Amino acid sequence: MRKRRLAPLLAVSVTATLAPVLATSTATAAPAATPWTAPSSADKGALNQYVKQKPKWKRCEADSPAEFECSTIKVPLDYRVPGGKRIDLAISRIKSTTPDKRHGVLFSNPGGPGGEGLYMPLGMQESLPESARQKYDLIGFDPRGVGQSSPVSCNLEPEEEDWLRPYKEETFDKDVTWARDVANKCKEKAGDVLPHITTRNTARDMDLLRAILGEKKISYVGYSYGTYLGAVYTQLFPGRADRFVLDSAVDPARAWRGMIQWWAEGAEPAFDRWTEWAAERSEKYSLGDTPKRVERTFWDLVAQADEKPIEVDGQPINGDDIRSGIRGAVFSPEYATEAIVELKKAAAGEPASAKKLAAFADSQKTGTSGTSGAAEVPSDNMTASFWAVVCGDNSAAWSRDPESYRRDAIEDKSRYPLYGDFASSIKPCAFWDKSVEQATKVNNRVGSLVVQNEWDSQTPLPSGQALHADLKGSKMVTVLGGEGHGVYPNGNACTDGTVTAYLLTGKLPVKDVTCKATADSNAEARKNQERDVLPGSPLPERAPNRF
Repeated sequence: MRKRRLAPLLAVSVTATLAPVLATSTATAAPAATPWTAPSSADKGALNQYVKQKPKWKRCEADSPAEFECSTIKVPLDYRVPGGKRIDLAISRIKSTTPDKRHGVLFSNPGGPGGEGLYMPLGMQESLPESARQKYDLIGFDPRGVGQSSPVSCNLEPEEEDWLRPYKEETFDKDVTWARDVANKCKEKAGDVLPHITTRNTARDMDLLRAILGEKKISYVGYSYGTYLGAVYTQLFPGRADRFVLDSAVDPARAWRGMIQWWAEGAEPAFDRWTEWAAERSEKYSLGDTPKRVERTFWDLVAQADEKPIEVDGQPINGDDIRSGIRGAVFSPEYATEAIVELKKAAAGEPASAKKLAAFADSQKTGTSGTSGAAEVPSDNMTASFWAVVCGDNSAAWSRDPESYRRDAIEDKSRYPLYGDFASSIKPCAFWDKSVEQATKVNNRVGSLVVQNEWDSQTPLPSGQALHADLKGSKMVTVLGGEGHGVYPNGNACTDGTVTAYLLTGKLPVKDVTCKATADSNAEARKNQERDVLPGSPLPERAPNRF
């Protein structure tokens, strides 16, 4: 059985038909590009047929724990036409260990977009305290279009999945062609399906699953992209959200081009923090005895690698690889420092630790395929589903003018020299079809708990603060000095205690909570960074180009 290190999601409850589901989504969401109308009697009947499904639970795999059960349900491809095409939704569960103490169901999402969530209950079972496991049936699912849930594909070659491309005048036209080709291949391969692989529809799937399970509300733990999915659920179905934990949060107003650009903006203060840290330890690391000298050491290495790539374990590392790799590394100053020390050795032709230089070597591996062992899951599934959501959630965020991306890349490389051009240059969304619906404006008073590390490379602190402001009923846990992407659980008594208490009682803290990172919790985050694992994620490797 595939071993997964995962974390939990919160509970769901309510028996309701999908007709009220649609009514709720219409009343609380932003206006649709194609307006929603009240379901006809035929549509109500079609929706009710979905709710009447009885999942056939069975052991997920021969070597998986007996209590870990899987099933498949059907959901509408297009909720506006529920009598039309149907797709599969793969679901899983581990039932409460103590039924008489059971509160409800706990859903979860590991991030992505495109991350598989079917195996999340196994990780939740490992990481939740026994008191919480008694409270919930742990529910997992692969989001629509992902993994075992009618997986989508664009027939992309591995090199076409390489999407974070630095701006260069001589290669920009080729990058425009690449972006157009990816969009065209996706449309050709799955043009009838991809427009409906969106966060709003995944939230609707969650609510349909809630109804099928006979629950009045759901509780939820979502990581990274999963925080946006959770926030959209609270907006569409505010009366059905119970206890929601949103860990390492997406700013809804910046989904999705702006969130990619956060990677560049957030890296600059982390870089400055790193130069100060390394300078204070110059006797040990010899990178410079002032922040400016450490900075000069770094940019000299970039210039050298641009002139002639630095060989690392037989692999050439150029200046762009160094800029890309340091982007995530600097959020852990010790990790970044050790990597630059080894890079200096390699640049001087001396033996260097390939393991400690993985940040730069791995920066070249930006294509990320699905991890499911099932043969029917296409190799480009994670990338195809990623683009479906990133482009389809909010097409208005993406300019249709390729030259605007050139201008933005040049400007942002100047403003954010580490990563600005990577984040702002051309993407396939420039050539994607318009969204079926407008993006969801998150603005509600549903109770929820936003959890955020101060130094998070994927969803920087201001992103979490923005979600907290949008969710006016939320409270926020901020981990000062906290490193890594994904907080709960990490062994920090302050953060773990606050989140667990909320899951057990449903009571939010009276006011926002500030915790201090511990050496142990940051050490755990560093281990995860080195092996690219997000706490709670079902993915054995988590690339630095996903949420």
